Amino acid sequence: MEQAVEQKQSILSVWNKRPLIISGPCSAETEEQVLATAQRLAATGKVHMLRAGIWKPRTRPGQFEGIGVKGLPWMAKAKELTGLPITVEVATAKQVEDALNFDVDVLWIGARTTVNPFSVQEIADALRGVDVPVLIKNPINPDLELWTGAVERVSKAGIKNIGLIHRGFSSYGNTEYRNAPMWHLAIEMKRRNPDMMLICDPSHISGRRDILQEVSQVSIDLDYDGLIIESHIDPDNAWSDAKQQITPEVLGEMLGGIVWRKEDIDNADLHTNMEKMRQQINQLDDELMQILSARMKVADKIGQYKKDNNITILQTNRWNAILERAFTKGEKLGLSKEFITKYFDAVHMESINHQNKIMNS
Repeated sequence: MEQAVEQKQSILSVWNKRPLIISGPCSAETEEQVLATAQRLAATGKVHMLRAGIWKPRTRPGQFEGIGVKGLPWMAKAKELTGLPITVEVATAKQVEDALNFDVDVLWIGARTTVNPFSVQEIADALRGVDVPVLIKNPINPDLELWTGAVERVSKAGIKNIGLIHRGFSSYGNTEYRNAPMWHLAIEMKRRNPDMMLICDPSHISGRRDILQEVSQVSIDLDYDGLIIESHIDPDNAWSDAKQQITPEVLGEMLGGIVWRKEDIDNADLHTNMEKMRQQINQLDDELMQILSARMKVADKIGQYKKDNNITILQTNRWNAILERAFTKGEKLGLSKEFITKYFDAVHMESINHQNKIMNS
């Protein structure tokens, strides 16, 4: 009993580390590969927890789907050799049972599982009465309600320590990343759960090793609590996701090159200056709200004119002209085309909603 309590306290001490660094191979392939990777990761002195894919949900059949249960003793041995706790992905009740039988310290729910409430509920039911930390990846599609629902299901099962993993979202037309980060969605999830750990999975966002550090730095700049990064002793010959994995030694160098920022520091002058600038932001935000309100009142008048003259709400040529004018002005003012597009899309939809109410009143 005392040993179990000590082990639990030890896991929580690691769970509470900031930044929390988790690393290991995408897939456990052989015992030698798992142990060698684990020992080399431990030698960096910068990794707090070992990971490896035991069961691999794949997009298409015929791809390597994981070594299965026989890889769990390898992970247990890696923990014994390095003293580092271990974490694996689970997608079914049976996988939860198998992982816990081999004293896996932390479980994580993958993106393809989070997207399915039935699967999440099956895992939650299997976790009832178990005291184990659980990490939950965002669903593969950009849906915060599914992510929130997964958190709620696991929480209702009695799990006290829940963390979030941002691994990017599948997005049509995305070319730069394997999974588009859509940072604003992760930020909104953090806003909804301010006390919940949020770590970044730059491996699955990037899909390639050359931008791993760049993506990692962005997440740290956004006050994420840590990173989960795939590492392999021979990345180019990995059985899965070879392009996004790096050696333990490269990982150590990469982590050393990241600027680790803090949410706040104890500096009275800094706080005073920041508060002054924040008050300026508040004032400007108030003025923006007033301007937007005035704009909508003009849109209401236009809506009434359209109704009286049986003119459609959407005027494509006018909308294109507004955007082109905004792009030209925005570039001169230091505003990106992406921001201008999102901002004016939101304003346009609000104008349409206003005019639609008038049209159908």
